[in-house]
Amino acid sequence: MVILDRYLEGLAWRESEPLEAGAPTLLFLHGLGGSRTAWEAQLKELGQQFRCVAWDMPGYGASLPIESLTFERIAIAAAHLLDLIEVTKAHVVGLSFGGQQALHLALRHPERVRSLVLADTSAVFGADGTDPEVWKELRLGPLDAGLTPAEIAEAVIDAITAPGFGGLERDRAISAFKRIQPDGLRAAVHCLPSHDLRPHLHKIKAATLVVVGELDEETPLPYSRFLADNLPNASLEVIEGAGHLTPSEAPTTFNNLVTKHLNA
Repeated sequence: MVILDRYLEGLAWRESEPLEAGAPTLLFLHGLGGSRTAWEAQLKELGQQFRCVAWDMPGYGASLPIESLTFERIAIAAAHLLDLIEVTKAHVVGLSFGGQQALHLALRHPERVRSLVLADTSAVFGADGTDPEVWKELRLGPLDAGLTPAEIAEAVIDAITAPGFGGLERDRAISAFKRIQPDGLRAAVHCLPSHDLRPHLHKIKAATLVVVGELDEETPLPYSRFLADNLPNASLEVIEGAGHLTPSEAPTTFNNLVTKHLNA
């Protein structure tokens, strides 16, 4: 199995070549603080059985930005990536902001989505009453002070993961954060609070696995339970001892859950 970096028409992605030709495709959508390299543990393990594609969302990593970033335009870009890799339908795996994007993709382009895996995400921004302006100020403050994503990466990753998270996966998560472009992060921070699909969840028919870390304080368990209860074909799994980055904090458990979901 080989992992390759690709770039075409302004979009950059990593792609695994599975051992068997014609294997189903998994499309990985990273979070606000990630990029295509955040999914290394998934590409290396799940890439043995599936074709795994992990993008840099527009404005992140090596992907070019798009004007006036919105969830609709992100969904269009994700569908275009499937066109570029010549895939009609994919299993879509999204983490946090990427999970929100996966929901929008499934709602706007249901014909492109085989199934969903939604990790540490939500149906709506600020379900706990978070003020969007305060939330944006907290995340843009370091950039306004002249810091780069690379300079704040370590502190942010440690703040959203469970105590004791370390080793290779922590290094990978920090490295993926460091690849974020400042303007891309700004655009994403302004886009994310517009997310609210609560009135539309019943329209998303794809079989869905909802995964959340037991210790996730960014998108806590009630957020995931709401998704599982309101999506027509969803199940919920809680990963003990993990925080907000379950694919990185508990990669073996996460990958096993994804494999079970896909094989079902």
